[in-house]
Amino acid sequence: MMDKNIAAMDVNDAAADRRDAATRHRHDGLSGAEAARRLAADGPNALPDRTRRGWRIILGEAAREPMFLLLLGAALLYLPLGEPRESIFLLLMVVLMVGLALFQEGRTERALQALRDLSAPTATVVRDGRRERVPAPDIVRGDIVVLTEGDRVPADAVVVETSGMLADESLLTGESVPVGKRAGAPDTPPVQPGGADLPWVFAGTLVVQGDALVQVVATGEHSELGRIGAALGAIRPPSGRLQRETHILARRLAMLGLTVSLLLVLLLGWRSGDWLQALLAGVALSMSVMPAEFPVILTVFPAIGAWRLARNRVLTRRLAAIEVLGSTSILCVDKTGTLTENRMALRRLWHAGAGHDVTAGVALAPALRELLEAAVRASRPHSADPIEEALRQALAAQPGRPAPDPPADMVREYGLMAHRPAMIRIWSDGRTSFAAAKGSPETIAAMCPDGERAPVLAAAADMARAGLRVLAVAEACGIAPPWPDDPAALPYRLLGLVGLADPLRADIPDAVAECRGAGVRVLMVTGDHPETARAIARQAGLADGATVTGPEIACLDEDGLAARLDGVSVCARIVPGQKLAIVRALQRRGAVVAMTGDGVNDAPALRAADVGVAMGRRGTDVAREAAELTLLDDRFPSLVLALRAGRRIFSNMRKSMRYVAAAHVPITVLALLPPLLGWPVLLYPPHIVFLELVIDPACSLAFENEPEEPGLMRRPPRPRDESVLDRRALLAALLRGLWAALLLAACYGWALVRLPAEQAGATAFAALILCNLGLLLHQRQGGIGAALRTANPVFAAIGLGALALLAAALWWPAVADLFRFAPPPASWLGLSLLTAVVMLLGLEATRGAGARR
Repeated sequence: MMDKNIAAMDVNDAAADRRDAATRHRHDGLSGAEAARRLAADGPNALPDRTRRGWRIILGEAAREPMFLLLLGAALLYLPLGEPRESIFLLLMVVLMVGLALFQEGRTERALQALRDLSAPTATVVRDGRRERVPAPDIVRGDIVVLTEGDRVPADAVVVETSGMLADESLLTGESVPVGKRAGAPDTPPVQPGGADLPWVFAGTLVVQGDALVQVVATGEHSELGRIGAALGAIRPPSGRLQRETHILARRLAMLGLTVSLLLVLLLGWRSGDWLQALLAGVALSMSVMPAEFPVILTVFPAIGAWRLARNRVLTRRLAAIEVLGSTSILCVDKTGTLTENRMALRRLWHAGAGHDVTAGVALAPALRELLEAAVRASRPHSADPIEEALRQALAAQPGRPAPDPPADMVREYGLMAHRPAMIRIWSDGRTSFAAAKGSPETIAAMCPDGERAPVLAAAADMARAGLRVLAVAEACGIAPPWPDDPAALPYRLLGLVGLADPLRADIPDAVAECRGAGVRVLMVTGDHPETARAIARQAGLADGATVTGPEIACLDEDGLAARLDGVSVCARIVPGQKLAIVRALQRRGAVVAMTGDGVNDAPALRAADVGVAMGRRGTDVAREAAELTLLDDRFPSLVLALRAGRRIFSNMRKSMRYVAAAHVPITVLALLPPLLGWPVLLYPPHIVFLELVIDPACSLAFENEPEEPGLMRRPPRPRDESVLDRRALLAALLRGLWAALLLAACYGWALVRLPAEQAGATAFAALILCNLGLLLHQRQGGIGAALRTANPVFAAIGLGALALLAAALWWPAVADLFRFAPPPASWLGLSLLTAVVMLLGLEATRGAGARR
């Protein structure tokens, strides 16, 4: 009987191939030339993207910044004072600073656009008779699109062929229950979304089960989604906690600066009667306090960091995930394809109490061939699943296959279910019918007679301990319709076990060891047999933890599961729905969780995790859209690389913000203190502009380019609620700036006693520039020595540029007159340098004392 069935399967596969060929003939799709013509005529299949910002938008936003308005106001104030040079200089500086803003924003926008292009959805279409993957915006009317489980429908289309397709149309209808689809004629009149058993699918909806061929009839704004509202393209995700906290801090400092500046203007105007000069001093003070760099840091660092990650095959879909990566404490990862190569090969068969190794080119015994052929019969003929592909390849490699008998047709399929991890397919040749089943040994054994269960489960455990992926195979012969709703009711006979090997990736042990050194726990979550999972865990370096299984998890409540997961390194026999319970249980214990996934059922866990990570190659559109990160190469080391990059980005953002906070203190003090003490005003708007030309590139370009610190991946994860600039860090930065301010005030006061005002001002200003560079150097690495040993070309360029501009301000007469400076004696420039050196020595001393504590 089985020989006939096997031969029938061969003919049936041939018939399936003929049917596929006929389908391809009927649905060859458009030609490439015709698709290009329609794309040019109709435009891309996309809603208007209002998130893209051209140079006009960037320029308009820069022109509305308070710093820009203060500069423009100061330039206008110099005109009634009869000082056109200062006015022209400030206007030129306005142009220069706007140009710098355009450069920074343009660099950021280019990085974001690169991310948009990478994350753009794709779809499989039939063109020129061949299936090819194209970006969804390139789909046109008349295209034949192939939809499978997990795909997002790219355009409104009529269903041409379908196999059990269910679609989630809640985006358009609000109805969360998926609806079935049937095939219809290409000229079927359009209908509104909603309702089951319709031949239409709509852009933006999700395929949650089955597959189909559809023909596109409406794209872009002409689709149902486009008609409902192109405003969807303008929706932006909410800002992260870091952005909210920093914007609040910036607003508070800005309000403080404006208040103090107003008081200063009133004091100087009342004291001297020169209200224009008083207003200029007030504008300078406002500019010195205004933390205009904070928004730049928050924009540039995540965007450029995400662009760097994309170059390493890690796509960041939500920039807020960058700040979370540095605090991730647990990585929950799949086994197959993430830790292993996802390259299955048949290694061992078990039948009638004996195991047999599979050797290439050696024919199997009849009973073993029967076992393998039944396993293939229980697989889809054109599935891309690596297990089913390995089974087909192993059967195709067998010599001496029998001549085909009359064909058999597949008449009923019971797909994989969360509660029944098995595939059952019923075949009929018109006279007799039989079922082939394959799945987890526990599931298949439970459907077979009691006497067959214990031996097969013991054999499955032995094969799993060898690191094999084990499936049990059974058949039910002599069956007849009607087919039951529950396939377990069929009379199965156990045929045996198939064991497949999926080797561990060579770079996994080093990546796992790196995570351990960083204090990050790696938790394997797999549907495999516990012994198989433990074998792979031993190879990966995860063998020192306990193992928990899906049936155990099903018996635990939330608190019990949270306690049970302590010390666990392997979760085996996990069904997709349990991933969500694992994520929430870990989060209840205070962990920051990153979870990988690729299927439709993984989406809830990916969304609930602090960082959801989707697979780029084998992942579904649903999983990719639910996740913050997408691994374009599906490799675990890429996730570790993202973790490292997240820590580096957060560390550099922290350095940059601390530098900005510290650098503004001495500028503010030198803008405020001299007028209060009756000294000559040192800082006017041109001086502040000069200083901003140093601070702006330093905070956004130099620190963004800063290499990671040694030992970055040997530190524990930072706490979840730790801010990039918390109160303690802000206070420490302000104290560093205050230390520099006291030294600079002493330098200016001493110079005023010994030198004319113009030379004293030049001495203090030179000291201010050198101290600013000293603060920049102090924040770079774990000490001045380490900073000097670590190359950063951008920092070197900024330092040399600042010194060149300072030289021009001191010795170029036109610039010196503009700044109201006179060249000081060389010995007094030595005092400026000494001030910066003393400041650095004091900061290094406090760093050493803090490290000892």
